[in-house]
Amino acid sequence: MQGYGRSRPFPDALFGVQWTTGNFAEHEDLARVVEGNDYVFHLIGGSLPESSNKNPAANISANILSSVNLLEVCRLSGVRRVLFVSSGGTVYGITGANPITETAPTEPISAYGINKLTIEKYLSLYRYLYGLDYAILRLANPYGPFQTAHRRQGVVAALAQRALAGEALEIWGDGTVVRDFVHVQDVVEGMIAVLGYDGAERVFNIGSGVGRSVNGIIADLEALLGRTLPKTFRNARRADVPVNVLDIGLMHREIGWAPRIDWMDGLQSTIDWMADNG
Repeated sequence: MQGYGRSRPFPDALFGVQWTTGNFAEHEDLARVVEGNDYVFHLIGGSLPESSNKNPAANISANILSSVNLLEVCRLSGVRRVLFVSSGGTVYGITGANPITETAPTEPISAYGINKLTIEKYLSLYRYLYGLDYAILRLANPYGPFQTAHRRQGVVAALAQRALAGEALEIWGDGTVVRDFVHVQDVVEGMIAVLGYDGAERVFNIGSGVGRSVNGIIADLEALLGRTLPKTFRNARRADVPVNVLDIGLMHREIGWAPRIDWMDGLQSTIDWMADNG
């Protein structure tokens, strides 16, 4: 394990946190980190929506099989609850209504979404068979400090990074795709709140409940940076649903959680962090 001191650019919440590395596919590595813990947060994912469709079989191995292995380790180690971060942006697919509630049909159009949904089903199975409790957060599009553009995940980070570097913003399609964006601080607060929840619900959407188009994000970046940004348009991607906005009413009613970070403030904090950290 490795500890990080104050010389590292981490926020106060991470001082004293211990880090360990291992292979998610290795039973021994999982057992080593899970042993002795009451709660497990499962955030590991090995693919993206677009790339997942190119090799579905590899995604099954990297995500579903490894996740089932994790659940088996949790069962044997006496873990009380597993909190799984699923994908509110992909498990529902193309819906006829927005915002989308947790009871909406799930028809993913990417192997990535199918993987997430399958893991959700295994969580339910392990609770039925072994009493392993769980909670699922169907997460919208998180953004904020510490998200980088290098993993090709996170449109806000990708656009902000290119804007700060003076590069043309890469837009897939015509920029009218609408997504729900939630600040990472709100996400973490929601995860902690759900962990202590003892009600009957097991699946929660977590987002802002507000839809924003890619073109709208770019306009807000231009407003904050005070300049017009060059743009490059690419062909639309088949794995991108046209509109995805989550209904977060269940989280509010059952747990009392609601996002607190204003969009423009959150976008500014993202820009500032990226500018300070290259």
